[in-house]
Amino acid sequence: MYPFVFQYFCYFWIYFRILSKTIYLPSIILILILLRGCNTNDPKINGLHSQDSLAVFLKKSFNDSLSYEVRHANADKALSVVSRMRNDSVCRRYYVRIANRYFNMNAMADYRYVNQVIIRKSKLANDTLGLANAYTYMADYYARKNIQDSVYEYNFKAEKLFRAVRDNARLATTLLNRAVLQHNKSDFLSCERTVFDLLRTLRHIDNVGMKYEANNLLGIVYGELEEYSLAKKYYDKAIAIAARDDMPKEREYKASTLNNIGILYTKQNKYTKAIQSYEFALRDKDLFKKDPIIFAALTDNLAYSKFRLKSYSQLPQLFTTALKIRDSLNFIPGVVLSKIHLSQFFALKKDTVTAIKYASEANILAKDSSDTRDVLLSLKQLANVMPKKALQFSTEYYKLDDSLQIAERKEQNKFARIEFETDELVQEKTQLVQQRKTLIYSALGIILVGVFIFIIRVQRAKNRELRLIREQQKANEEIYNLMITQQQQRDEGRQLEKKRIARELHDGVMGQLSAIRMNLFVLDKKQDEQTIRQCLPHVEKIQDVEKEIRNIAYDLDAPLQSNTDFTEVIHTIFAGLEQHSGISFVLEADDSINWNAVLVDTKVQLYRILQEALQNIVKYANAGKVMVSIGRRESMLLIIVQDDGIGFDPDNARKGLGLRNMRQRAQEIGGTMTVTTALGAGTKLEISIPFSAS
Repeated sequence: MYPFVFQYFCYFWIYFRILSKTIYLPSIILILILLRGCNTNDPKINGLHSQDSLAVFLKKSFNDSLSYEVRHANADKALSVVSRMRNDSVCRRYYVRIANRYFNMNAMADYRYVNQVIIRKSKLANDTLGLANAYTYMADYYARKNIQDSVYEYNFKAEKLFRAVRDNARLATTLLNRAVLQHNKSDFLSCERTVFDLLRTLRHIDNVGMKYEANNLLGIVYGELEEYSLAKKYYDKAIAIAARDDMPKEREYKASTLNNIGILYTKQNKYTKAIQSYEFALRDKDLFKKDPIIFAALTDNLAYSKFRLKSYSQLPQLFTTALKIRDSLNFIPGVVLSKIHLSQFFALKKDTVTAIKYASEANILAKDSSDTRDVLLSLKQLANVMPKKALQFSTEYYKLDDSLQIAERKEQNKFARIEFETDELVQEKTQLVQQRKTLIYSALGIILVGVFIFIIRVQRAKNRELRLIREQQKANEEIYNLMITQQQQRDEGRQLEKKRIARELHDGVMGQLSAIRMNLFVLDKKQDEQTIRQCLPHVEKIQDVEKEIRNIAYDLDAPLQSNTDFTEVIHTIFAGLEQHSGISFVLEADDSINWNAVLVDTKVQLYRILQEALQNIVKYANAGKVMVSIGRRESMLLIIVQDDGIGFDPDNARKGLGLRNMRQRAQEIGGTMTVTTALGAGTKLEISIPFSAS
């Protein structure tokens, strides 16, 4: 109380001396000095008491033995004290400690508020490193809220600042976070670029854990892109790094990568090699204790590979072991996958009830956890084990798959837009600094001020114009995407409707056949002339029904008519592909071929073969020119499709449905198809079918 009493006494004394007109200047100066020393806002006095109380509040807020309410109240008190401090590095460090306390208490609203304060104060103090750290804290907040685009935005802002101050250690962390986000949204090409940026950054720092993560993530990305040799190369690098003595011991890095290698072999249907990889990882007797999640994953994947190789000696015990571990850890994605694998196993063993049970449970769990990919897997399995409801599950599957692809595209577009807008903000900040300098110089004269205002107006007009152009481009892109989606849905609906009509008409006609058959049963009992004469109309009706079935089924599925000029059809295919691929298509056809003499079914099959071949070239060949040649060789019709693309290795080619379906179509019309290709040498397809000109 003493400083307050003395202060008021001094004020009273000055007032009294002024009234009596006997005050002197030296006396006033002396008294003001004393008052300043007695001021209760003196930082030496208040700072000492504030920091003492702040230390107490922080200590209590970090004491986990106290209740949540007490800890939160002390964190609030600490925040109140810090908010009255001067904006210096010490003050901002206290804000960071308080923010971390809120984060650990899961008080996310408070955590977000404090980080916003840190961002604001770091900007005012031009503290680039503090601002970058604050952006990473905001990314953590949105990661906890599972708002991926905001996570990406703040992580990217932090990355830019860490790059500016050349803090390679923190820059590497932000790059890894960005790569993981891009992978999770299936933006594999962007993820690849980010990881290579990360590897370049890691040349300047010694962080073996980060180097392992980068190589392991590259292996995963190339596996998704079906670049299997590259994937194996980076997985091997990751394993070599994991074997180093200076690797952190908190994770089972080697086992994790061996599991990824096994998955890579599984994608290539190399189940024996996959089993070797899984079993090698499981040789670690302490793996279950150190990392039960990876142990369960290896066990389930091992069981699935044995299942695919029809080696059932340890099944379904391995599946159930993995399921129990995952269930005990409440690892929902793993539980869903284990149940799907068990459903597949029991379906193969003809135990339909158990197969349906596991598939249904997997579907319910996936939907409860809102994991779209797991829902898709469970729907696919339900369609397999419940054929009567296959159409219902398939419809739901394709609808959900389309929505997932659209959502991933939107997220990828958001990520790209965030990068663009962040760079734009940096440019705008630079422009603002320049404008501020120009404004200072413009104070020298009215003319310079007028010129400066004119420049600003012109720049704003350009910015508005650019913004309108960007908005128009965005609207055009959305319209284009909607048109593509609508066209796909229309095509799918048309195909489903055609098949449905064909099936219903076929079933209706079969009803007529059943009635005719009942009328003809009388021939078993009576075969006199009158009975036979009465049955003859029914026999003729059978022929009419047969003709009707043939016409209906043919009309619904035939893309070509008997009088169609097949070369014109091929030109139509060329026109559709050239518009979006940039490939040059050339057709050389023998004009002497009478296409009217070729059976419609033969032309339909040739149309499907050419359509599939040309679409594969557009997707995979990276070709600049495609030559289609149609001619005759003795009694055979010969069609050759040749491109100048990258080719492929036939021994390592993926065993997909495309080539197999093309060969089957050629065989159905009595022909053959051969493929000649090599890496870097393009691809040549030869289709040969019997042909006799009329």
